[in-house]
Amino acid sequence: MDGMTSGHFIFIPSVLLLGLVIGWVLGSRVARDAYAAELRRREERAARRTGGS
Repeated sequence: MDGMTSGHFIFIPSVLLLGLVIGWVLGSRVARDAYAAELRRREERAARRTGGS
C-alpha cells in the first residue's frame, strides 16, 4: 500500500457514487424527453391520418 492513504477508501467510493447519481439524473431526463417526443410524433401521425387540423 505505497501511495494509498486511508482517504482513498472514502474518496473513491464517494466519487463513484456521485457519478452514478449524475448519470441516473441525466439518463432519466433524456429518457423522459425521448418519451415525450414519441408521444408528440404519435399524435401528429394520428392527426394526419384522420385529416384533422
